[in-house]
Amino acid sequence: MSKQEIDNIELKYLTIDDYEELKAAMITSYNSMPDAYWKKHHIKSLITKFPEGQVVMKINGQLAGCALSIIVDYEIVSDNHTYREITKDYTFDSHTDEGDMLYGIDVFIKPEFRGLRLGRRLYDYRKELCEKLNLKGIAFGGRIPNYHKYAAELTPLKYIEKVKRKEIHDPVLNFQISNDFHAAKILRGYLEGDEASNEFAVLLEWDNIYYEKPSRKAATKKKVVRIGLIQWQMRPYNDLDELLEQVEYFVDAVSGYRADFALFPEFFNAPLMAKNNHMSEPNAIRELAKYTEEIVKKFSELSISYNINIITGSMPEMKGEQLFNVGYLCRRDGSVERYEKIHVTPDEAKVWGMQGGSGLKTFDTDCGKIGVLICYDSEFPELSRLLADDGMDILFVPFLTDTQNGYSRVRYCSQARAIENECYVAIAGSVGNLPKVHNMDIQYAQSMVFTPCDFAFPANGIKAEATPNTEMIVLADVDIDMLRELNQFGAVRNLKDRRKDVYHLRKS
Repeated sequence: MSKQEIDNIELKYLTIDDYEELKAAMITSYNSMPDAYWKKHHIKSLITKFPEGQVVMKINGQLAGCALSIIVDYEIVSDNHTYREITKDYTFDSHTDEGDMLYGIDVFIKPEFRGLRLGRRLYDYRKELCEKLNLKGIAFGGRIPNYHKYAAELTPLKYIEKVKRKEIHDPVLNFQISNDFHAAKILRGYLEGDEASNEFAVLLEWDNIYYEKPSRKAATKKKVVRIGLIQWQMRPYNDLDELLEQVEYFVDAVSGYRADFALFPEFFNAPLMAKNNHMSEPNAIRELAKYTEEIVKKFSELSISYNINIITGSMPEMKGEQLFNVGYLCRRDGSVERYEKIHVTPDEAKVWGMQGGSGLKTFDTDCGKIGVLICYDSEFPELSRLLADDGMDILFVPFLTDTQNGYSRVRYCSQARAIENECYVAIAGSVGNLPKVHNMDIQYAQSMVFTPCDFAFPANGIKAEATPNTEMIVLADVDIDMLRELNQFGAVRNLKDRRKDVYHLRKS
C-alpha cells in the first residue's frame, strides 16, 4: 500500500473481536512457518492477563500489524530460556504484574504494509508503556532468519558481529539494532521449528533510562535539581563567629530560593589566618586547621535547619602530623561525609607542606549521585571519569585561583569534564584580596554551571555564570533526566562509545 492510499492509521488495543483478522494476518506474515499463528484461547489469555500489552496497528480500518507482550521478572529473562519456557508452555502464566521487565511475545507487520515504519510505531508504544509502568526495560528473543546461510562457517556470535558491522544483512536483527536494542546473549534451541535461525535467537534488550527502583522510603529523588553557588568575597573577619555569620547569610539566601545544594569555594576560611600572619606560612595554615572541626559542625547544623545539602568547599585539616586539603558534604538529613584533594599544587606542597589525599568516591544524595573534586583535581580527567563510571550526575568543583591564568585552567578543564562525562559541573571560587594573609594576596573567580554540549542543552555548554570578580550567588536548575536521554540518544555518546577493547581505566 502506498502512502497516498492511507486515510487513517490507528494504534488500538487488541480485542477478541479482532481474532479472525489477526489469524489471517499471522498466516500471511509467517508463510515460511506453517501453522505459526496463535489460537483463539491464547489471545484471550493475553488480553485477560495484560490488556495494555496487546496492541494492533490498523490502516483504513484494516489490521496491518500487531505487538503482543507480557511482564516477567528480569531474573527469568537473564537466565538461559526458550520461548516455550518464558511463556510457561504458551499459557502466559509467567506474566506477573509485579515483574520488572516487558517481554515481547510477538510483533509482525503484514507484507503489504511493510516499508511504512509501522514496526517502529509498535516499538515506540512498547517503550512508552515500559516508562509508564516503571519497568527496567524490554527484552525478547530475536530470530536471526538469515543465519542458516552462514551456519557452516560462522558461530551465532560471529554472525551477530558481522551483522553489526553491516557485512551481513539480517532484516530482523538490523531492525532491532536500529531501534536501540542491544544483544545480551545467545539463546540456543529458543524457538522450536525455526530452521532459518537454526533454532538460535539473540536475547535483545532495551533499557528504560527512566526506571526507578521501588523504594520503601517516603523520600523520593528529585529530577530537577537547583544548585546554588557562593562566589565568596575574601574580607577581614574579627573571629570565627563573624565568618560563620557570613556563611549563614549565604546559606539562608540560597535556601530561600529552594536550592538543593550550596557550594562554597576552596579555602573560603583563609581570612582567619590574618591574626597569625606573623607566623611562617606552614604554621599559620596549621593554626587555621584547628577551626575545621567546629566549622564542619556548624555547616551540618545549617544544612539541617535550612533544608539544603552543603558542599563546604575546602579547609586545611591535620591528620596526625600531616596536613591535607579536605571538604565535607553535609546532607540535609544530618549525615556528613568527607572528601580530599588528591593532587595538591606545587605551591601548596612547597609553601605549606600539604599532602595529597587518596580518597575518591561518589556520594548518594536525595538529588542523585554527586562527586566533588577540589580545584587542581579538575585538571586530571581520570578522576572525574572514575566518578562518572560510578554513576555521578553532578560534579562540584570548589576552587581558589589567584590569577586569570589559573582560573582559566580550572574553568576550561571543568567544562571539558561536563562534555566527556555527560554530567553537570558546578564550580565556585573566591574573589577579592587578603593583604594581611601571606600566600593568599589576590583571588580571581567566575563561578559557573556547565552542561554537556548537545541539542537539549545550551549550545555553549554554560547553564549559568556569575559576574567575574564580584561577590554574589548563582542559581541554576539542572534536569537529571536529560542526562539519561543524552547517554542513550545524544548526537555523540562519550560514555557508551569508549573503546574499552583498546584501553580501560581502573582505580589502584
